[in-house]
Amino acid sequence: MSLVKYEILNMVGEVHSFTKAAELLGLTQSAVSHAISSMEKDFGFNLIHRNRTGVTLTEDGMTMLIAMRKVLSAEEHLRQEAAHILGVDKGTVRVGVFSTISTHWMPNIIRLMEQRYPGIQIELREGDYYEIEQWLLNGEVDCGFLNRTSSKQFDFIALKRDPLLCIVSSKSPLYDKGEVDLNEIGDTPFIMPSYKGTNDVIANFEKYNVRPNVRFHLIDEKGILSMVEHHLGISILPQLAMAGLMNNVRTLPLKQESFRTIGLSTKQKLSPATQKFVEVLKQWLATVKE
Repeated sequence: MSLVKYEILNMVGEVHSFTKAAELLGLTQSAVSHAISSMEKDFGFNLIHRNRTGVTLTEDGMTMLIAMRKVLSAEEHLRQEAAHILGVDKGTVRVGVFSTISTHWMPNIIRLMEQRYPGIQIELREGDYYEIEQWLLNGEVDCGFLNRTSSKQFDFIALKRDPLLCIVSSKSPLYDKGEVDLNEIGDTPFIMPSYKGTNDVIANFEKYNVRPNVRFHLIDEKGILSMVEHHLGISILPQLAMAGLMNNVRTLPLKQESFRTIGLSTKQKLSPATQKFVEVLKQWLATVKE
């Protein structure tokens, strides 16, 4: 079966639209529809569920797409190996990132990649830890940044320990302290970072058997900082998320050892292009001052 058909189903699965998939692939909508129908006929079951809001993959369709992505990834890997033998670095690296990585790391990494390996294209997809894990499992990204040191499902390259810090405003009774004991947080209104996946802050409270007085659950770190800046509570965030604080806010270290380990996860052997990305990433991190 043609790899072009696999690419078509992959695009339809991502954008949930025949029209948009056709535009992105430079095909006609009828060509996309014909390719899907042809695959459904060959396989003997439906791949696509059509409704008023667009198209979604059936459960069988998703199973087949995951298998197709492995074939497409292997074909991309093959092309990169051939280029590498010829002394040319080219290919695409699809990277799953969370917000602080896309803000603080990726602009520098992409600039360096463009300088050293102009033939390698970087594609970014931003989400939370859970979404990045799912993209890795489904073959939608080649590698992804996560916050865990080990996983039975992925290979994990540890990159950086990012301390968890308590953030307080000038009206907080903790403001003038040198450090904060988690047990001191007590009844102080707390803004809890909320996202799917391994939550470092919640894990830390559970580890030390502390139950904070949670006032709000927020996903966006900027929103959490704003709440603290407006004296609506305190919070705990990774150091990497603390850029651009207002004058009435300060960060305090925690008495209990608290950090997240940022690393790059992969589910399969690294392609030549991904290997170059990892090399540049490590080299850049070695030059960054703590």
